[in-house]
Amino acid sequence: MSNKKVRVVLAGGRQKADFLISLLLEKGFELTVINEDKTYCEYLAEKYGIPIFRGKPERLFILNEANIYGADILISLMNYDSDNFAVCQAARKLFNISRIVATVSSPKNVDVFKRLGINTVVSATYTVSTIIEQASVVGDIVNTLSLDDEKVVISRITVKEDSPVLGKQIMDITFPNNVIISCIIRDTGVTVPNGQTLINLGDKLMIISDKSLEKKVIETVTGKRK
Repeated sequence: MSNKKVRVVLAGGRQKADFLISLLLEKGFELTVINEDKTYCEYLAEKYGIPIFRGKPERLFILNEANIYGADILISLMNYDSDNFAVCQAARKLFNISRIVATVSSPKNVDVFKRLGINTVVSATYTVSTIIEQASVVGDIVNTLSLDDEKVVISRITVKEDSPVLGKQIMDITFPNNVIISCIIRDTGVTVPNGQTLINLGDKLMIISDKSLEKKVIETVTGKRK
C-alpha cells in the first residue's frame, strides 16, 4: 500500500483558510496554499512552514507557479463566486484535479457549480453555521466527495447544562450508524476528537450525518425532540 500523502491545494480565504490548514495538517494531508494577501501569506508561512504562493488563484500563471498539476484535491475559498468558478474550472480542465470543493456566496449558484462538474459545493445559506464551521468538516469528507449533498447534513450543536452527553466520552454516546462528530469547537480552539474525548459544557459539536438521522442526532445531544 502506498504511503503517499494526499495533496490538497487551498485557494484563497482568510480565517477559513487558517482553520482548514490547521485541521488538514493534523490529519496528515500535504498542503499547497495560494493567497493574494502578502501579509497573510507571511503569517501562514511562519505559522505552518508549508508552501505558500502569493498571487490571485484565478490567474493561470499563479496556478502554474504553485505547481498544482495532479494534486488530489482543490478547495476554493474565494470571496466571489465568479473567481471560485474560474479556479475550479482551471483545476479540473487544465491541471487534472478531479476532486474539487468550492464555497459559494449565492445559494442559487450551487446547482450551477454542480452541473459544471464541481464535486462538492458548500453554501453558508444552507446551514445554520458559518462557512468556517462547514469547512471544518472537509477533512472528514474528502475521501467521499461523491456523496449526494442533499442526503448529508452538517449539524452544529452547542452542549448545554442539561445535555445528556455532557461529561461523557464520545465512545459512550449512542449515536446511530453513519453519524460522525467531525470536530469540536471550544474556548481552547478546535479539537479533532477520538473515542476518549470528553464532552465539555459549551462545546460546539460539528456532526455529519445522513439527513434522515438529523432529528435523532439533535435529540441525542440535547435530550430534546426537534
